[in-house]
Amino acid sequence: MAHEQPYRLAGVMGWPVAHSRSPILHNHWIAEHGLRGAYVLLPVQPEKIEQALRALPILGFAGCNLTIPHKVAAMAIVDHLEPLAQRIGAANTIVVGADGSLTGRNTDAFGFIQSLLDAQPTWRADAGAACVVGAGGAARAVIAGLLDEGATEVRLTNRSDAKAVDMAQEFGPLVHAVPWAERHAALDGVALLVNTTNQGMHGQAALDLQLDALPATALVSDIVYVPLETPLLLEAKARGNATVNGLGMLLNQARPAFAAWFGPLPAISPALMDKVLASF
Repeated sequence: MAHEQPYRLAGVMGWPVAHSRSPILHNHWIAEHGLRGAYVLLPVQPEKIEQALRALPILGFAGCNLTIPHKVAAMAIVDHLEPLAQRIGAANTIVVGADGSLTGRNTDAFGFIQSLLDAQPTWRADAGAACVVGAGGAARAVIAGLLDEGATEVRLTNRSDAKAVDMAQEFGPLVHAVPWAERHAALDGVALLVNTTNQGMHGQAALDLQLDALPATALVSDIVYVPLETPLLLEAKARGNATVNGLGMLLNQARPAFAAWFGPLPAISPALMDKVLASF
């Protein structure tokens, strides 16, 4: 019976966090699966992150998501860190164990790959080279996901060439740093282009990238989801390229986190999509 189910709490911890769409997703799934629980906003200042994480088991939380600026800081606080989170260098999901211990996970790589498969079910990571723009935390998750899916070549370009070189060396011989000055030519022959920067986000300048060399068959992904169609995606679509916006990554990274806290692996239904889109 419903009243016999444990009441589970989860939330998203960040600073600021009021803009997050995550409560829409998780509370929809809680209701959809007939569970007792809630997913709440957890605004936590950077200097309070350790206290806040350690309070999760005391307050009865099953875990939480982490967003800016806590994803890296949490890695030094948790009791256990899954290998993928270690490799990516960030934790976006915390799971509270039965003994009160904290495990850090990263579901961003899963979310990114699944967003591509949702848009193009026949997509394959080994179909050709991928070009990733940006060298921040999101780029790390994207590259890890692509390599785990069997990518044979990733071209990484970033406004700071040194940062791209360092990241490429860290990920190994399949990842090549391309100087920012050569970014346009780096699109020649690629099967996938991914923007992981905030360029094209509402209030930001458009990504400075010419698509002339991009094959018409390439899939173009932008992890930005405000707006849903960035200037990059609009230009790519006008050229005839298939495109994927950042909403799919947001939705899909939430699914394994929900399963870790509440049990079921939820689906992205039309009803959920309607709710999320209505929030923009």
